Amino acid sequence: MLFLAEPSVAYRDSFIQSVREFQAEGRQLHYDLNSLTGDFGAFVQGLHDQKDRSKLKSGRVPASDFWLIDDNEFIGRLSLRHELNEYLLKIGGHIGYEIRPSKRRQGYGTEILRLGLEKARELGLRRVLVTCDEDNIGSKKIIEHNGGQLEDVLEIEGESVRKLRYWINIQ
Repeated sequence: MLFLAEPSVAYRDSFIQSVREFQAEGRQLHYDLNSLTGDFGAFVQGLHDQKDRSKLKSGRVPASDFWLIDDNEFIGRLSLRHELNEYLLKIGGHIGYEIRPSKRRQGYGTEILRLGLEKARELGLRRVLVTCDEDNIGSKKIIEHNGGQLEDVLEIEGESVRKLRYWINIQ
């Protein structure tokens, strides 16, 4: 059964395995596997704390993290920002998501965004911004499949790839 769950220690092993997969392709290098395996509970609590504005660093907005779970296995992560600041309006959007490398091209990306839009609606959002790199054809298709309407394409200073900005109405 496929669903979005709040981060939980119940998915520790498959989450850590997914980090290994990402790191093998040169991504998620900010995660220290020793820290994750040593105190996964603290890591999960940190994700829950992102919802509480009083616990955030200056310039951050409240956000909810959700994990896509299938058959008790961590498949991917979705971050739902409750509001937009200047950076998120330009580059990051309301929703960011990623599917672990071994589970890509199996329809999970489309489902994680669809389920994330339901969470955004529950949060009271009626229109969300979702962005992707211009060369990320898979993400472009996922966003468009979920109703994304391209607003513009931005040149980002210091980046070689332009950013596509899509709005999705979720009324």
